[in-house]
Amino acid sequence: MTRTKVFSFALNSTVEIDRIIGHARGSEKGPTLIFLGGIHGNEPAGVFALNRLFSQLDTSKLKGNIYGIAGNLWALKHGERYQKQDLNRLWTAERLVNLPKNGEPATHQDETEQVEINKVFQDILQKEDGPFYFFDMHTTSSETLPFLTVNDSLLNRNFTVQYPLPIILGIEEYLEGTVLSYINELGYIAFGFEAGQHDEMVSIQNCLSFIYLSLSLTGCLEKADFDFHKYYHSLAKASVNIRCFYEICFQYRIKPGEDFRMLPGFYNFQGIRKNQSLANSNGKVIRAVHNGRILMPLYQAKGSDGFFTIKKIWPLFLKISAFFRKYRLDRLLVLLPGIRWIDDEKSGLLVNKNIACFIAKDFFHLLGYRTVKANRRFLSMHSRESRARYSDYKGTFWY
Repeated sequence: MTRTKVFSFALNSTVEIDRIIGHARGSEKGPTLIFLGGIHGNEPAGVFALNRLFSQLDTSKLKGNIYGIAGNLWALKHGERYQKQDLNRLWTAERLVNLPKNGEPATHQDETEQVEINKVFQDILQKEDGPFYFFDMHTTSSETLPFLTVNDSLLNRNFTVQYPLPIILGIEEYLEGTVLSYINELGYIAFGFEAGQHDEMVSIQNCLSFIYLSLSLTGCLEKADFDFHKYYHSLAKASVNIRCFYEICFQYRIKPGEDFRMLPGFYNFQGIRKNQSLANSNGKVIRAVHNGRILMPLYQAKGSDGFFTIKKIWPLFLKISAFFRKYRLDRLLVLLPGIRWIDDEKSGLLVNKNIACFIAKDFFHLLGYRTVKANRRFLSMHSRESRARYSDYKGTFWY
């Protein structure tokens, strides 16, 4: 495979990488960690952080395995988000079934990248021991503090609460086909880390801090074997006033052909007021629908998500939610008219819209259900709990 050159504006330098940026095997058995960087080609910070990690990592005290994987190599080479389709929106069950096999030609370069990445994932899952942890590192087009994006399962919650970072739950309800949702469907812990703005030096530093912190929180490295407090506090100090769980309550989706322009000056976690002017669309003002905080305002040419609005989740809600899910109280929902299991495995609910309008969306979230698809009559709702491999992680110190 031809090595790919990736340029960083932050460092004003270039590195050459393969699909697998690096692999380190410890002297003792332990978990397997898979870090993914650059699934969007204009977000090279994770790639540079992984390249730096493998050049300096002392493996003598490492337990388990660490893999660093590059995402969209074509897009990284060209400094673009993607070629034809967003690689981080292609991981739906339907598309995965129809991926080219046995040398069949792909329809575009982004699909070729997906085939290669998926093969790497499957090879690792087949030959390595678990438990497995997947980390997808990103940056944003706007100024931001570091934060986590987490599909809402108790397994993901219980692990990610160890990080000194704000946590955004339930993004899977708004973004279809992400690589994290695919991995969560396989039952493994997987979540995203947003490190900072695309071309800032601190984004690379934050990625490296996140990686080292993850090595410790999974048991790959002991805290005493590296400068744990340095990396912990470098992330903690940036988000001390906003560290809690949040939930997305609104998404502005850009339509094909729409001339969307975010008003200047917005940054992640900035407080916004209902009816505040946020952007322009085809010459018309777009205003905030809710009070809350803005998340990922779009300041780049490619992308279909204009911005999100998030709200704080109160700790009591999280405790009640954990209790309801632990004792599977969702089974009572199918006693209501218009609600039934979506399949024999009881992996989701099919909810008549006439019924859904009488049940608050937050109530379904409480029980672990998120809207996946909708048609004129029904909502298809899915729970991450039905797939989570709890038994794989029971022996870990954080479980």
